[in-house]
Amino acid sequence: MSDKTRVHGGRESYSAIVATKRSNEGRGGPKESVERRALTEENTEEPNPYRTQSRGSGSSGLDRVREAAKGNREQKFTALLHHVNIDLLRSSYYGLKKQAASGVDGVTWQEYGSGLEDRLTDLHGRIHSGAYRAQPSRRVWIPKPDGRQRPLGIAALEDKIVQAAVVEVLNCIWEEDFLDFSYGFRPGRGQHDALDALNVGITRRKVNYVIDLDIKSFFDKVEHEHMERFVRERIGDERVVRLIQKWMKAGVMEDGTWFESKEGVPQGAVVSPVLANLYLHHVLDSWVQQWRKQRAYGDVIVVRYADDAVLGFQHRKEAEQFLADLRERVRLYGLELHPEKTRLIEFGRYAAERRAKRGEGKPETFQFLGFTHICSRNHKTGVFTVYRKTVGKRMAAKLKDIRHKLHKKLHAATGDTVKWLTSVVRGFFQYHAVPDNEQQLKTFRHEVLRMWYRQLCRRSQRTRWNWGRFQEKLGNLLPPVEILHPFPDVRFALNYPNFGLNNRGKNRVR
Repeated sequence: MSDKTRVHGGRESYSAIVATKRSNEGRGGPKESVERRALTEENTEEPNPYRTQSRGSGSSGLDRVREAAKGNREQKFTALLHHVNIDLLRSSYYGLKKQAASGVDGVTWQEYGSGLEDRLTDLHGRIHSGAYRAQPSRRVWIPKPDGRQRPLGIAALEDKIVQAAVVEVLNCIWEEDFLDFSYGFRPGRGQHDALDALNVGITRRKVNYVIDLDIKSFFDKVEHEHMERFVRERIGDERVVRLIQKWMKAGVMEDGTWFESKEGVPQGAVVSPVLANLYLHHVLDSWVQQWRKQRAYGDVIVVRYADDAVLGFQHRKEAEQFLADLRERVRLYGLELHPEKTRLIEFGRYAAERRAKRGEGKPETFQFLGFTHICSRNHKTGVFTVYRKTVGKRMAAKLKDIRHKLHKKLHAATGDTVKWLTSVVRGFFQYHAVPDNEQQLKTFRHEVLRMWYRQLCRRSQRTRWNWGRFQEKLGNLLPPVEILHPFPDVRFALNYPNFGLNNRGKNRVR
């Protein structure tokens, strides 16, 4: 079959408009912005007869909280728990993943749905009477692409429901405080938003050096004392504060043994991402914002996704000073920059030229959100661009997982294997199909087909399959290679058409 590549979206339709030191009206201070994205994914397999009613009934109260938080950044909210009503709990239940693994209680989404209204009424009463008790998370270990494992805490279903409801209330306040260069686990934002902002910032601003920042074991090192202090800056409702304390101190269960949590937040809990963002907002984001306003003379761009961040600098001395100051800053809050993953490299439109003059070879690359970022130039126009390709180790790990699962499906029906592989390939493309990454996509698809072909040949010693017949009959059934994401500046300009214009209505950068 032909691996012809199709491209969705072009660069010619929109002007490239970007600026990284924008004032954010109503929130105070310069912030980075990118496109809006779709709302958080919810269950669509089974309609929720209460969803429209529940969201409408509670929206006015939460809207008032949001407006109050936006209008006064110093206001402390002393009455919030009443917003966690049965309607919001019901909405939170239907927003959970149906097929998610169960926690220590062993209760699944489907089992909890049996007698749902009675269960929610009882849960609501325990929350407001103070009788609700958080259960420990069930710890499992997830393999990482580098061969190591990371711990994941799976909360009990009832804890997930309460946490999701409380997070919706807290987001009405904290989302008005968080800065726009923070993208991880926030409503209306995703990984491609962060990738777009980073690409646009590096190509349109005066970036000559990049700090690839990583906080070592962040989720395990969050200090509860500092976290409580950050929570109390805006949350004055002691009942909500106690709920957060219960979740942080609930501990984890592993092989029937309970382990106390004296620090950190459990990865995998619904409430953990928003607490992590709150912690990093105070420890990192606000401090970075002040640093670049007070200390930097050249351009500085910032993009953070959870505990991974990339910063671009115009001057090397400022980048070195920032890195030294940051090491001291995070140490005050029990954190540490990863000694191997945190790097300062020369990167930008002049990096290749300058390094060539010094005889140092090509510019170094860095990895962010699954992509290797490479200094490059458009082969037609010669304009500087940031070439992004899927991280090799990540793709190798995905192919290894597919090979392992294909082996288990050795004698499965061909139709079932086609359906499964189609889903796998499509899912990989939906994230990695960015412009200029066609070769990695073709390699991935080819390797999947090759593993599938070898599996079919092993089914019998008298196989009738050959590569040509396999390609003709089965290979064409998998999704073709196609670019699903537009160019970063196109998507950025589409969502912020007036962003980066001067008083004459012209683009500040092109």
